[in-house]
Amino acid sequence: MTSLRERILLYAGLTSLTALSIDGLLPALRRIGTDMAAAPPLSTQSVIALFVLGMAIGELFLGPLSDAVGRRKALLLGLGVYVVGTLVALQSASLPVLVLGRILQGIGVAGPKIATRAMIRDQFEGDAMARILSLMFTLFILVPMLAPLLAQGLTALAGWRAIFAAYLAIALLLGLWVFRRQPETLPPERRIPFRPKTLLANALRILASRRVTLLIGATGLVFGAQLLYLATAADLFFDVYGIAETFPAYFALLALGVGLASFINARCVRRFGMEAMARAGYAGLIAAGLALLAASALWSGKPPLALFLGLAFPAFFAIGILFGNLNAMAMRPLGHMAGLGASLIASGSSLVSALFATLFGRFYDGTLFTLATALATAGIAAVLLTEWAGHGGAAAIEPVRPAEGSAERGHGHPRPPRA
Repeated sequence: MTSLRERILLYAGLTSLTALSIDGLLPALRRIGTDMAAAPPLSTQSVIALFVLGMAIGELFLGPLSDAVGRRKALLLGLGVYVVGTLVALQSASLPVLVLGRILQGIGVAGPKIATRAMIRDQFEGDAMARILSLMFTLFILVPMLAPLLAQGLTALAGWRAIFAAYLAIALLLGLWVFRRQPETLPPERRIPFRPKTLLANALRILASRRVTLLIGATGLVFGAQLLYLATAADLFFDVYGIAETFPAYFALLALGVGLASFINARCVRRFGMEAMARAGYAGLIAAGLALLAASALWSGKPPLALFLGLAFPAFFAIGILFGNLNAMAMRPLGHMAGLGASLIASGSSLVSALFATLFGRFYDGTLFTLATALATAGIAAVLLTEWAGHGGAAAIEPVRPAEGSAERGHGHPRPPRA
């Protein structure tokens, strides 16, 4: 594959499989609960939450595997597991079997999610990588804009199993695309054998970097604010504003803010740099969060819909600016361990975001107070972590090799990171 445009399209398709697997199922959850004789809250919690659990497991395994056997094999393996999980869910006759399929889907989707980021790191670095990630996220954001509406139509026409049939077709097409057009990006001489002791040593070496660890925390906080919105979006639009049939349109409008920001960031990051763009994103997120908090106070937590949309749009625009830049900043020193690095960044930020969203979600009271507070808090805390991370070194972190691990067990000393 030689076309940069084709690579971006493929990478966007691979990474969008995660959002498609979550957002595309939301309109069908109540019907699934009815068909499986389960209460809607139970079906919603298990079918979505256990998919995320499977994804977290897959991220920890498939990232290091991509460092050992290559990105392409790990990616195709993940897609294979995803296909198996989709078939299980498609044929399921009970909720436990459906949940098993979703767990397998989650484990499998980690392959394209992690290996794609590592492929990008293999080929690009610094501001160029931030630009590619932003372009990729621009295409990626079309999924949450369109998936609920398309899934709603599929469910109405052919039932909820048609959604899983669509998942199956998409995964097979992506796998064929990778098999035919995507060459391996990690040469054999740069691969790291999959050995538990070496893997643990490299993970500790990565997490010992103050820059990487703090940026994982910052990324998790920003993602946590986004996750809280997703968790409360149905209540905000259905209950607070009485919006039902047109919910996908409003959902798409705010998702457009993230996609538009990613597109603009791709154009600006080469000129201003990813650190400057991240600071601008933080300024917008904090300002919008504080403004939404003030509006919530003035209208008892329920400001007019137009005002909510007018303040939420710039908040998610700011989050869109931050998405690609924070990930690229964290990945900068991890070129020699891109697979494991991407795994730790994804798993760590997912853990932080889940804890953040769960904590703030406990205070949700049917108003906008919780979301507004979370947006402002995430912005303030994340910018402090990012600025602190900026004082840490960005030198490349060298991996521990198997021979080096043997030296550590003997009388030798580990090789220090390259300056």
